[in-house]
Amino acid sequence: MYDPTTWPTVGAFFEAIDRFLEASPLINGPVSIPLSAVLALLLLWGLLRLVRLRAASGEAQSVETAPDEDIQDAEITEETTGVMEPEPTAVHPEPKLEAVEAPAELVAEDQPSDEEIEAELEAVADEVFEEVLPEEIVVEPEPEPEPKPAPKLSLFARLRKGLTKTAGGLVGRIDQLVRGRKIDDEFFEELEEILFTADLGPTTAEKLLTHLQERVREENIEDAVMIRDILQEEIAKILRPHEAPLDVESSKPFIVMVVGVNGVGKTTTIGKIAKKFADEGKRVIFGAADTFRAAADEQLQVWADRAGAEIIKQKPGADPAAVAYDTVQAAVNREVDLAIIDTAGRLHTKHNLMEELKKIKRVMSKLDAAAPHEVLLVLDANTGQNAIQQAKSFHEALGLTGLILTKLDGTAKGGCIVGICDELEVPVRYIGIGEQMDDLRPFIADDFVQALFEAAKG
Repeated sequence: MYDPTTWPTVGAFFEAIDRFLEASPLINGPVSIPLSAVLALLLLWGLLRLVRLRAASGEAQSVETAPDEDIQDAEITEETTGVMEPEPTAVHPEPKLEAVEAPAELVAEDQPSDEEIEAELEAVADEVFEEVLPEEIVVEPEPEPEPKPAPKLSLFARLRKGLTKTAGGLVGRIDQLVRGRKIDDEFFEELEEILFTADLGPTTAEKLLTHLQERVREENIEDAVMIRDILQEEIAKILRPHEAPLDVESSKPFIVMVVGVNGVGKTTTIGKIAKKFADEGKRVIFGAADTFRAAADEQLQVWADRAGAEIIKQKPGADPAAVAYDTVQAAVNREVDLAIIDTAGRLHTKHNLMEELKKIKRVMSKLDAAAPHEVLLVLDANTGQNAIQQAKSFHEALGLTGLILTKLDGTAKGGCIVGICDELEVPVRYIGIGEQMDDLRPFIADDFVQALFEAAKG
């Protein structure tokens, strides 16, 4: 219970209690409750007294100060020598300034916190930077230059670019043949191979070869390079009679029926034609007679919205001839300028499908004996010589009045247009050289031939 080193002041008190308790017979015997309470109170009083004495002892030790160093040295000298030295002359030493510690509460209040120090440093830094870098000389970052738009190509330049692949398959090979060659039988054999493999069609290729040989013989041409110019003239002669833009002024409403096999771009071509005439101030109406293909009327609706055209359509699977009839009737009643009937794509080899087209044409003629005023066949240039056979089949069934050749920009088989014009007496209304709205352009024979031969030069 008692540790003398910790509580030296009250040691005798606790020793007395220990002896009393050890000698008391109550330690091992029964103790009544009042006596236990008395002993507990005595112990509590002793502990309180002990705490007070300990606190008083600590205050007394803090008040005591050490004696002056000079006095201690003097006492030590007197004790060791036993002789009293004479008193020195009184010298008034300079008063010593003792450091007085401030109370802890005041120190804690005067000392700034870390946050206050950091805020003060930031304020000072801001003042310094404002003096060094005034607002007048602050340099703002320059904006990035806007990319320059690509220069817009002319119609002829776009045509020449679109015919690059076709030119490489025909004119480019001719250029390689005539370079440094003399005209002889071997030369004409190689020229024949080029013409027959250029998708001109065998009949047209044979005709061109015959005309070239005749002119070489008649004009006594020896320089093979001149074959290139002669070929350009002969192709232009074949194409010029088939140059005839679409004229819709002969009737109001002018009824156009558009046909073709699957995937040639009929609906897109219809939309571009409608936009062209709408920009000229014509009122246009569409007939969604392609009731077989899924979402065909939705696609046509998109183009109608772009061209500002009206559209006549029925539920999927409806009779295409009925849609065509309703469209012609609506065009007459609404006094529109142009009505374009979109039909389902069908193979030219399917007899029953071709008969359905004949029915559509007959039904329209019941409202107008001259309707349709134009039967347009859309051909994909990628089909090459097969496009010639398609044109023949549709012409026999419907009596075509115009051709549109699309996707010339993506194929080397564009020479098929020469064979089509040579074998069919049908004008070419438009050619497609790209996906943009104005990439469907009227066919002009001289521009086409010139662009074809210039594109081969790169």
